[in-house]
Amino acid sequence: MLYIALLHYPVYNKAGKVVTTAIANIDIHDIARLAKTYGLCGFYVINPISAQRALAQEIIDHWREGYGATYNKSRKEAFELVSLKVSLDEVTKEIEKQSGHAPRTVVTSANFKDGHLTFTSLRKMLKSNNLPYLLIFGTGSGIADEVIQNADYRLEAIKGDGDYNHLAVRSAVAIILDRVVKI
Repeated sequence: MLYIALLHYPVYNKAGKVVTTAIANIDIHDIARLAKTYGLCGFYVINPISAQRALAQEIIDHWREGYGATYNKSRKEAFELVSLKVSLDEVTKEIEKQSGHAPRTVVTSANFKDGHLTFTSLRKMLKSNNLPYLLIFGTGSGIADEVIQNADYRLEAIKGDGDYNHLAVRSAVAIILDRVVKI
């Protein structure tokens, strides 16, 4: 059972300060479609700012119930997987309530150097048991240390051919899901 979360707080900005980032409309669209394509159990968008969640909810409602739901039925299906939450703790409690087990949390980063879980190992874990796993993606300049320290696993970083490693989060989600869920 695989769930994903897009974390907007606590994350770092370019100056290394813990901040809350804004929810991006395109991230919701693209990641919801990825979640549906790869058969995930849910996609959580985490942001503690009520105005941000309200704006995101308007977008979600448009595709679930509004004109968008009749205009593009496949987008409606993808948006059924999206949930807005205030905190990561709220997400883990919901997954535990749904599944009967606390999720194993897996954090991602472009900067992990060692002590990480490989894509192949995570794929094997997902196939070998029926436990819930929550794959957490950060926004801004990465997930805050407090979340990383409390995670069960650190997933290996995506490596390109050169030194440059700054993908858009929706691109990172696509690559990682393909490497982890691929049959």
